Amino acid sequence: MEQSNGHTAFETLEGKRIVITGGTTGIGRAIALLLGSSGAHIFTFGRHQEQLDETLTAIRQAGGLVDGTVADSASGDDIRRVFQEADEKLGGLDILINCAALAAGSLSEMEDADWRYVLQTNLGGYLAATKEALSRLQPQKRGHIVLVGSMSADVREEGSSVYVATKAAIQGFAESLRKEVNPDGIKVSLVEPGAVGSDMQNTAPDEERAKQKTGEMLKAEDIAVCVYYILTQPLRCDVVAVQIRPHLQLI
Repeated sequence: MEQSNGHTAFETLEGKRIVITGGTTGIGRAIALLLGSSGAHIFTFGRHQEQLDETLTAIRQAGGLVDGTVADSASGDDIRRVFQEADEKLGGLDILINCAALAAGSLSEMEDADWRYVLQTNLGGYLAATKEALSRLQPQKRGHIVLVGSMSADVREEGSSVYVATKAAIQGFAESLRKEVNPDGIKVSLVEPGAVGSDMQNTAPDEERAKQKTGEMLKAEDIAVCVYYILTQPLRCDVVAVQIRPHLQLI
């Protein structure tokens, strides 16, 4: 689509077939709502039926086309089922947005079962979904994979060693994956938000709103707008990595 002589042609999301992992809460939900209302056909999932139903209703009320299921990204069987159902509903795949993740703290304060589950969700789920997506994108020699990471990969704050481990791994995965699949016509983009008001934060809604007003915290919708920008760039243009932080977050 060409806006004017002073604006580059950009990709439209109209009719794009998009799978979003973790699209029923927080950043994932905001992305699903924006892209769904922009003409894409969305397939998403989350762990809880109530949140899934609410998200599907919101996207449809905004004029979007969306389907989804209840699934756990930590489960390999669930990921395979998600993509099988997406094949039926979407009729193909153009874009994968990996967003399903859990908050986590210090390794010394977590039970073994808990930190293993976080790793399987935050890292294993990203890899499993990406592998499923690539099996569909590589034969068509076109597609886009967006990985929502975190600035924790660089900040490496104290008391979040498990979470930092997963986000640092996603950062490295994105860089290496891009080198692997770019020759196949597939784009890979990494988005690393700073502090975002979402269900992953331990802050109350009133506190989040106050921090968003002062520039200490982002809204989930801010990240969604960034993802929209990435996905609508011309085919020749790869947005490789973006860090987006609140105005007053200095590290």
